[in-house]
Amino acid sequence: MLIKNNIKTITGAKSVINTLKSLGVDTIFGYPGGIVLDLYDEIYKCQDIKHILVRHEQAAVHAAEGYARATGKCGIVLVTSGPGATNTVTGIVNAYHDGYPLIVLTGQVDKNLIGRNSFQEANICQITKTCTKAVFQITDAKDIQKTIIKAHKIATRGKKGPVVIDMAKNIFTENIQYEENIESTNLNINLINNNDIERIYNRLINSERPVIITGGGVNHSACYQELEQFVTNYNIPIVSTMMGLGAVERKNPLYFGMVGIFGDNSANEILKQSDLIISLGARFNDRITCMFKNDELRDKIIQIEINPEEIANNIKPNDYIIGDIKDFLSKMNSLNTSIFKEKFTDYNLRVKNLKCLNKPSKKQTNMLHSFEIMQKLQEFTKDKDVIFTSEVGQHQLWAVRELSFTPNRKIFLSGGSGTMGFGLPAAIGASIAMPDKTVICITGDGSFQMSIGELAVCKDYGLNIKIIILNNGYLGMVRQLQQNNYGERYSQTKISNPDFVKLAQSFGIDATKVKNCNEIEIALEKAFNSSGTFVIDFETEPMETV
Repeated sequence: MLIKNNIKTITGAKSVINTLKSLGVDTIFGYPGGIVLDLYDEIYKCQDIKHILVRHEQAAVHAAEGYARATGKCGIVLVTSGPGATNTVTGIVNAYHDGYPLIVLTGQVDKNLIGRNSFQEANICQITKTCTKAVFQITDAKDIQKTIIKAHKIATRGKKGPVVIDMAKNIFTENIQYEENIESTNLNINLINNNDIERIYNRLINSERPVIITGGGVNHSACYQELEQFVTNYNIPIVSTMMGLGAVERKNPLYFGMVGIFGDNSANEILKQSDLIISLGARFNDRITCMFKNDELRDKIIQIEINPEEIANNIKPNDYIIGDIKDFLSKMNSLNTSIFKEKFTDYNLRVKNLKCLNKPSKKQTNMLHSFEIMQKLQEFTKDKDVIFTSEVGQHQLWAVRELSFTPNRKIFLSGGSGTMGFGLPAAIGASIAMPDKTVICITGDGSFQMSIGELAVCKDYGLNIKIIILNNGYLGMVRQLQQNNYGERYSQTKISNPDFVKLAQSFGIDATKVKNCNEIEIALEKAFNSSGTFVIDFETEPMETV
């Protein structure tokens, strides 16, 4: 719908800020530079948008993604040209893989200098075209408003993801006519055909050993009540990918855990024994498929996916539906499900015994072990309203195996990209988005050093983040691969560390070190009684394996 009113003449820089405000943007994560100073001047004058100054542009994108995950809104990033723009690429890839909406605004040299190897020029459009939903370059200020609105729609529609807008310096000082409220941003959702619903319903009636697998799409769709009702109505066992954790509570008797190479034996086995798999927003990447023989899953998968490009991307399904998971579950729940109250009773009793396949972690030495820390953290926080984030490595796997997650107690992970350095900036974004919640960042000593400078951001904005460092002196996950596959030749995986306690204190952040199990709860009490960021450095068994 077009609404033409209150047309006025403003600069391109002001048009950028006004358009973002009209889209409901209240926070920008970024790092200034000469090319984008006109925009930063407008931010300085703006009372409605706050800017979070990070210490590295990659962290700005991760923080914006953490903000998007916590709020469901589109995260906004602003950086300068050249290295400022190229530093965002890792964060963009991360958001693209996991499907979170971002607009990354990059500065560019004046349009007359583009393509001439000008100072701090980089062709960010070509660099990012394979890891974004769309890329735009604006060289004329009159295109600012419509481009940002279009980018916002693309980022937040269907399978969400990042969009890059590269802005030539000249557009910021050009005067243009700005039109308030030029277009509604309501999105139409393609509803699933009732014939498709009836077909899947009949497949369930004719199955004997069905199972549901939840992927990241369930968390994107926020269809938690519909999923719980679906599982209850149809009385079907359920498993999860790593990105689908929290969609159903671990204590649910029909839940069998996480699938994949680092998942639960019970979850992998129930997939093998099933005759029908209903996949809800799961991609079946190689960390899952490596656990199964060729075609062991293909002939029984029904893939429910909002993004057509994900259909048969890794496994060719037996059947599929393109559409929103929430719509699918709502329509399935509206059908007569009385037959299913008894249909799978015997099946559920049989597979219940598979849970005994899950083996508890065991201590290897008398040193503190990471799984002990996660177990204590779970017990300490089980009644607390918290958000978890994690870096990538062994600590991530201990976290997802020992902690319990729910729709209101989530963990933000780098799933598809496996990005070291993601967890702390993501925690910053989540804390900015939800200042009343405690955010817990679980990290290893290697991953923590990837974004350690962002401690300054935690201090600057008084963020309530508790940082749990599982410090084993190694790049633990890589070291474990060397142990298993390379004859224990530990090439370049032993890592030196600073004194994390003194380092945190140098940023003005409280910290403590823990070396034995008896000190864990004391340290957690101290951290959670602190109103700001707190770092706990846990010295753990170096050779512990997942």
